Amino acid sequence: MADSRTKKKCSFCGRPENEVGFLITGMNGYICDSCATQAYEITQEALGEGKKSGEATKLNLKELPKPVEIKKFIDQYVIGQDDAKRFLSVSVYNHYKRLLQKDNSDDVEIEKSNIIMVGSTGTGKTLLARTIAKLLHVPFTIVDATVLTEAGYVGEDIESILTRLLQVADYNVPEAEQGIVFIDEIDKIARKGDNPSITRDVSGEGVQQGLLKLLEGSVVNVPPQGGRKHPDQKMIPVNTKNILFICGGAFDGIEKKIAQRLNTHVVGYTASQKTATVDKNNMMQYIAPQDLKSFGLIPEIIGRLPVLTYLNPLDREALRAILTEPKNSIIKQYIKLFEMDNIKLTFQDSVFEYIVDKAVEYKLGARGLRSIVETIMMDVMFEIPSESKKEYEVTLDYAKHQLEKANMARLQTA
Repeated sequence: MADSRTKKKCSFCGRPENEVGFLITGMNGYICDSCATQAYEITQEALGEGKKSGEATKLNLKELPKPVEIKKFIDQYVIGQDDAKRFLSVSVYNHYKRLLQKDNSDDVEIEKSNIIMVGSTGTGKTLLARTIAKLLHVPFTIVDATVLTEAGYVGEDIESILTRLLQVADYNVPEAEQGIVFIDEIDKIARKGDNPSITRDVSGEGVQQGLLKLLEGSVVNVPPQGGRKHPDQKMIPVNTKNILFICGGAFDGIEKKIAQRLNTHVVGYTASQKTATVDKNNMMQYIAPQDLKSFGLIPEIIGRLPVLTYLNPLDREALRAILTEPKNSIIKQYIKLFEMDNIKLTFQDSVFEYIVDKAVEYKLGARGLRSIVETIMMDVMFEIPSESKKEYEVTLDYAKHQLEKANMARLQTA
């Protein structure tokens, strides 16, 4: 007598139940585990190929945010820096219009305007980039220039920048080819001297030379998983002609280069009368391309970054606003953390003033605010979740006590 397990069989491959792992019963048939796995793989492959070989997202100028709308969105997250916001908003909007330029019958081809932002640490360069990424209709990625080295040396190849963009675009090449890349810490690849290097400068001038083809526009062979290239590896060709590059860097010490060019001095009493109108507290506003060259960027790179903008140093009023006003302000983040433990956290207004005073004293920009607040809140965050309290107020005396106990003066810079 036949085994009852042989009566049921897979409706796809026809194998009986005793020859498969198990059968999944449907309304009018069965499918075995092997066929189910194969069907899943076929589906994933079909969907994946559709994505990879798909077309780029079609943009509609009427639906795209205008420069004023882009700036209003950034204003919700970033305090001040109006000049940098305007430059960014216009550049991103023009990037969209450039992508939409189909009719070239009048021979007018809009060239891309890559941007370089200069500003001291903690002024909001990376935050601007992260914020604008939330609004964009094209792939956007942030990469760090400090890990890049010339091809053949330990570190990351220049092409790894485009690997990140491909990953964000789910390896849809046409989609990635209209994206935006923010290269952070661009000042860290400045060459070590003002003269062209005689010996190898593999993480400085060598990287700058490699970036030239990316910034201007060329077809670059990109390793899909990043890392080193080798002869047998499959490459993905990416055209960078329509990729917008935004670069940012602190350029620490460039104020002295600007002061020398303006024939003035950052400190001292020997400034000439001609430069009496120069604001020595904010030398960055006078930055020019020749200052970047003096700092160590090669002229070819500077020429491919035609839009130069700066970020103002943060004054006391800006730091006070940063502490509490933006949607993701530092104080709101701590209040949210305590809310998750069903604890209502409040601060005395005098605590905010005290935190800002210390941030100004330590000269660490907006990052200094987080360091100070973290120091004040550490003991509270350790103890309160285990207690039965439903409310907690941070007082000025408590804040002073915590900072004195932590010896925060070690953060102070000269």
